[in-house]
This record gives sequence, structure tokens and C-alpha cells, in this order.
Amino acid sequence: MNMIHTREKLVVIGNGMAGMRTVEEILKRNAPRFQVTVFGAEPHVNYDRIMLSSVLAGEKEVGDTIINSLAWYGDNGIRLFAGDPIVAIDRQAKTVTSESGRIESYDRLLLATGSRPIVPPIAGLNLPGICAFRDIADVDQMITASTQHRRAVVIGGGLLGLEAANGLMKRGMSVAVVHLMDTLMERQLDKIAGGLLQRELDERGLNFFMNGQTEEILGTDRVEGVRLADGREIPGDLVCMAIGIRPNVDLAKKADLEINRGVVVGDDMRTSDPNIFAVGECAEHRGLTYGLVAPLYEMAKVCADHLALEETATSGYAGSILSTKLKVTGIDLFSAGNFNGGEDCSELTFNDTGRRVYKKVVLRDGHIEGVVLYGEVTDGGWYLDLLRKKEDVTPFKDGLLFGQAVVAAMGQVKPASVDDLPADYQICGCNGVCKSTILDTIAAKSLSTLEEVRAHTKASASCGSCTGLVESLLKSALGDGFQKAAPAGMCKCTSLSHEEVRRRIKDERLMNIPAVMAALGWSQADGCSSCRPALNFYLICAWPGEYQDDAQSRFINERAAANIQKDGTFSVIPRMWGGVTSAKELRAIADVVDNHGIPTVKVTGGQRIDMLGVPKDRLPAVWRDLNAAGLVSGHAYGKALRTVKTCVGSEWCRFGTQDSTAMGIALEKMTWGSWHPHKVKLAVSGCPRNCAEATIKDFGVVAVESGWELHVGGNGGIKVRATDFLCKVETDAEVLEYCGAFLQLYREEARYLDRTAPWLERVGLDYVKARIVVDAESRKALYVRFLYSQQFFQNDPWAENSKQEAPNSEFALLATVDA
Repeated sequence: MNMIHTREKLVVIGNGMAGMRTVEEILKRNAPRFQVTVFGAEPHVNYDRIMLSSVLAGEKEVGDTIINSLAWYGDNGIRLFAGDPIVAIDRQAKTVTSESGRIESYDRLLLATGSRPIVPPIAGLNLPGICAFRDIADVDQMITASTQHRRAVVIGGGLLGLEAANGLMKRGMSVAVVHLMDTLMERQLDKIAGGLLQRELDERGLNFFMNGQTEEILGTDRVEGVRLADGREIPGDLVCMAIGIRPNVDLAKKADLEINRGVVVGDDMRTSDPNIFAVGECAEHRGLTYGLVAPLYEMAKVCADHLALEETATSGYAGSILSTKLKVTGIDLFSAGNFNGGEDCSELTFNDTGRRVYKKVVLRDGHIEGVVLYGEVTDGGWYLDLLRKKEDVTPFKDGLLFGQAVVAAMGQVKPASVDDLPADYQICGCNGVCKSTILDTIAAKSLSTLEEVRAHTKASASCGSCTGLVESLLKSALGDGFQKAAPAGMCKCTSLSHEEVRRRIKDERLMNIPAVMAALGWSQADGCSSCRPALNFYLICAWPGEYQDDAQSRFINERAAANIQKDGTFSVIPRMWGGVTSAKELRAIADVVDNHGIPTVKVTGGQRIDMLGVPKDRLPAVWRDLNAAGLVSGHAYGKALRTVKTCVGSEWCRFGTQDSTAMGIALEKMTWGSWHPHKVKLAVSGCPRNCAEATIKDFGVVAVESGWELHVGGNGGIKVRATDFLCKVETDAEVLEYCGAFLQLYREEARYLDRTAPWLERVGLDYVKARIVVDAESRKALYVRFLYSQQFFQNDPWAENSKQEAPNSEFALLATVDA
């Protein structure tokens, strides 16, 4: 008698990342066991929600987010009903019913219904112009709104809200973020790291309303803004709700499954019904729910074991240690575990405010309990591994904050190597890809490039933070056969280098940013936050007097002509030529401070006076009063000539050999207003005692009996670099000529955001000497070009902004408070 074995029926409710990862894992373990049927609420195949932030920012297309193509479902015999959500579960009959009326029976049922956005009960939620940030439809709505409207309000300053805000800003909208708490991403960051993040995003142009409780969405026919509980009103044409998520348990609740915050599951991912499993954001395990992708994939593996292998399965889900990396471009941030500590914990901290590097490691009983990293996150994976293994770090506690390389140099741990990582070490947290999977795929499919590994395993295909590890695995596996990608271009929008872009701007007479992007084949039509400021500077330098400066391609400090501070106010620093001032100027500054209620006045290291705490909308009035006393902008906010520091020199000092003060004033009168790849500082010392610290400036002048010594390429700060000696000249006119020539060479050839020090180290002192000292014609030509450019840029931005009859939108109040 022949036995006919029929395949069991597995119905999956939810076509998202957790449900489909579970199906993938089942196929690996026991593909023939189930006839799989999938119902999805969205009319799409399975896609990567993590990448939606990149789609919104214009960095990727929707097609790039697809995880499983329609062909994959067919190839694996999976029936997919997309856009037809399940509305009822009959546990007794073991059937599900879809919105369209389809009834499907099951032997095993998998709930992967995900979560829903939290929407507070506030007035105005029915107005057009309100969206969440959860799926492709939401992203489509936001992209459309960005083409038709100007202002957006994002409610929620967590990970999701910041990604939405960043994407909308990159789409050209003015974005305000309203956050209930006083710290951004308070679930992933402590107050210090959250403050650093807010400051950095402030400088990029986001506006923050902290401690802001939304009371009402304003508008009649569509959204016009939001009102906060304290009376502040924020205008907006689009409101994005990104407060958070809650598990979608509606189906499970109607089916009378055990529900708490989520669908309650055991370590085997079974619900209170042994035939029904749950994974992902809808599941609650040991009182916890998870919204990050790594725990979802860990659940999927355990669930697949128990579905595919049944009684032989031994695995159990024990919960996840969460780690976070922020995907807002250019910001390096990592956190894991309990980073707030407690009474029985100790903390190791490092805070370098100049470089914006912050590290905190929380310890309990010699083990790492939690970590926060900001600015330098290279060792994030190492800390996370130590945390997961509960390794005793006491023997190398003194070097722990300085990372694995330092601890290895102390002889306490082995040097970092991918070869030493265990086979199950998770390389890619976004897509749950471990070391062995990558190495096995490289061998099985003869892969040799990063892009091939991404295509076959998804490792590093989402946020990209594990790219270095994946490349190291390729190198380890293939040796010389590894084909490393070509050097990156000046940004993600182009493969061209800074130098090639600058050359073609000149050669092809490209006169504006759209022309550059069109002619050079930019991949993103509007560029990105990295290339637009660079292109704006390159065009200013190439075509002085012809190119129209694009203010919106500048950073917030340059747009506002003032330095933004941690509380959102600004500092104002007027120029003081060579550090010299007068009673008239000081009285004028005192009057401005009194009249405008400026809370703090400080003398700077550059021999100027800083007025701190000026609200943005008050800046034009402050400037107007300073201008009336003859004071102009000190450009303390710009990639520009900042200061020329001097000592009193021979006029007053008994050691002075030359009039350093007069020389400094002459240099500053010549160079003020000049834009550069980065900030530039000058100094003139009246004798070799060097009281003005000229030998740690970009261009330093030191007086000697027979003239002036010229020094280049220095800087202070975290990594102090002393200048290189350029040459010695005899006359004041030569100092001006050599300075102008050096600055113009730097302007024309350095990469944007390079200080003179790294540029000089890259091109070499001999090259600079050849162009400026040896070749007199080259020097004079550079000097002439510098002076020509200065004709167009020695205009005071304070005067230009304060004289406008209509207020500049940059300084208009974003919010008003009712009296």
C-alpha cells in the first residue's frame, strides 16, 4: 500500500522583513515540508524598510529596496496575495479570511503583522497633508509633498523621525522637528550624545522644538502647521507623525490569543495557540517588544527551526541585546545595551568637544553593560561582542575607551582580525548576515567584489556601516584575488574626484551647480549635502564676479552669518582688525549687549569679542547697530578668513623688531571676506618669541631684524601641527604678495573641507615652494587672481542682510508665541 504524503499548509500573515526572513530560513532547513501562502497588506513584494530613508533622501530608488522579487516567490512555490490583508482568523476551523473574501486553511499559521505608527489623539488629524513614515505609500506622499510645498513638521525626534526630517530636508523642504523630550533619540542616546547630535543636525539646517507636546494640527482645507501645548505655533505644509510604533495585534486579539503589549510568545516563538507562531514587531517575548531588524531576524531563525524541524528543534530565543547605528548621512553614532547604567554601575567617559567625539562605556561587575559612541564608532562591534559574551574587561579597563587596537598594543587582547571572528559572528546587523554565510557564498559562487557579495547576501547593502568588515572577509578569502572597488568620488553622487570636478568646471566653463551636475553626470539630480557646498565654493573660486553664490548650498552658519549654539541661539563676533579696537567700538558693543539683552560676552582666542545668546530673528537688528558703529562681520562662522592675530610689536614691546600690529592689520584688510575650502587663520609676531603663535596658523609671519619669516600649514586644536618654513622676505609688500599667492593656491587646489595642513601634507612643501618661492611669475599670477577675486567678496554680509526692507526668510521667526 502506497502512502501519499501531503505537504502541510503554512499561511503567513504579513509580507514584511520578519515574515519573509522566517520563510527563507524554513526553505533552508526543510523546503519540502510546507506549501507556503503569504498574505500582505501592501501591494508590493517583500522590501527593505530600512532603506526607505535612503529613498526619501533621493539616494536610492524603490526598486533598490526589494529583498525578494516576484520571481523568487514563484521559484519557491510560494503563493503571494499582495494588497489583500487578512481580516479574520478562525482557530477552530484553522482558516483565515482576507479582505477580498478569500478563505485559506492552514496547518500552521505565522503572524508577522508588524506594527502601526503611534498617533496621538489630537485635533486636526483628518486634514490632508498628514502622513506617517512606515511604508512605500508614506514615502511617495512625502516626495510628492516636497515638490509642491516648502515647509514640513516632523513630530518625533527618535531614529525614525530624524531619518524622515533628514530626507525631507534633502528634498529641499524647510524642516522643523518637534520632540516631547529634552534629548534626541533618548532611547538610544544619553544626554551628552543627544546634545552633540542635535548640534550637528542644527548646523545642517534642521530646526528643533524640544520639550514640545503637540496639542493641535492647524489648518482648514489642509495642514497649515502645528500648535504646541505651550502656545508655540510652527508653520508647515506637511506633518509627518514619527512618534513611535506599537505592535499590530488587532487580528490576534480578535482571535483570542494571549495579548499584552504584543502577541505573547515563548522561547520557541509559539503563541498561546500551539499551531500559531509570531515573529517581528508584533511579537512580545518575556515582556519585551522589538522594533529593530536584528532581533527580528534572530526570532526568524528560531521560529524556522521549530516550524521546519518540529520535535528535533532545540533552539530558543533568549531576547536580544539592542544596538543602534544612525543612518543620517555623515553622522557616526553607535549605542548598545544599558548605557544609562544604575547605582551598581560605573562609567568610563571620553568627551572631546573640539572633534565632537564622545565615548561612554558602562560597567557592572567587570563586564560591559552598555556603550554610547559618537564621532568615532570603529570599535562599536568590538564593544558589542564583549557585551554579548559578558567578558571580564577588568584586565584592560585602563585602555578600554581607546579601543581594540590600543588594548591589543597593551598585550591584553589579540589584534583585530576578521579571521578571529567566530563563524556565527553577525557581520551585517541590518540584514542578519553572519560571517560563515558570507564566506560560504564567496566560495560557492566565486565572488570577488563587494557589489557581488551585496547582491548575493545583502551584507552591507542597507546602511553600509559593515562595508569594511565585508571587504576584509573578501580579502581574507581571496588574497590577491580580491578586487577592491575604485576610489570613491568626491561624494556618492559622482565617481569623479574633487580635482577632476574642479578641472572640468574650468575647462568646460560650467557656470552653475545644475550645469556641473548635468555635464558631469551626477547620479542625484539635486546633489547631496556633501557635494553642494563643495560645488558652490569651487564655482565661487573659478568664476569670481560671474557666478551667483547659492546660499542654500551653504551650511547653516554661513547662511545665518553667525555661529549656532547648543540652545539654538547664535553668537556674533565683529571683526577687529589685527586684534585692535577702540573706546568707540567697545562702547558700541556694550550698547548692543545692553539694548538687545545679550546674556554673555567673551574675549576670544583670536583677539575679538564674542556676544553669545542672540536669537536668530534678532540677528539683523544686532548687526544694524554694530554696522552703525563701523563694525563688520568677523566671519567667525565661515569657511573663510577668520582672524589675523598680532602682538604689539615694535610700537610698544621692547623686544619687537618690526611693527607686527600694522602688518597684521594690512594682511587682514587684504584677506577679509575671502572664501576658502576651510577656515583660515593668520598671525603676525613682532619677534622670534612668537607671542602671537604664528607658527600654528595657516599662514604665519614672524618678524626678524632683517625682515619677515613666512610659515605655512599650521593649526592648533586637537591635532596640533606646527608650520613649515616657507621663506624669508624683506618688505611688507612681499609679505602681502606671498600671503595672497599662498591663499590663492590653497583656494584653487585644495579639496573642500581640507585645512591647509592636510592639503600641504598631501601636495608637499616642495611643490608649494616651487609655485610660490621659486617661480616668481606663478606667485605674481596667483596674487593677482586673489586680489581680483577680493573685489567681489569684500562685502559685509551683516550690512547686506540688515539693510533689506523685507526680512530675509533665513531670519524670519519659525514659531510665534501668543502673549
